[in-house]
Amino acid sequence: MEQQIIRPGYLTAHQTARILGVTLTGLRSIVHRGQLARSGGTPRQPWYAAADVAALAAKRGQRSAA
Repeated sequence: MEQQIIRPGYLTAHQTARILGVTLTGLRSIVHRGQLARSGGTPRQPWYAAADVAALAAKRGQRSAA
């Protein structure tokens, strides 16, 4: 597997899934539904903007608290 250096402010798919509390399959569903957009990387190893992930995590946290 080829390692990529990720720029500051971006997260890997594994990191993003962990933060959102979903599996990689669940993350793909979130991306497919348009709730989160890829911000770089490769098709097999996408990156996500940390600010976008944090905003989505906060939104999901509010929904589950209500």
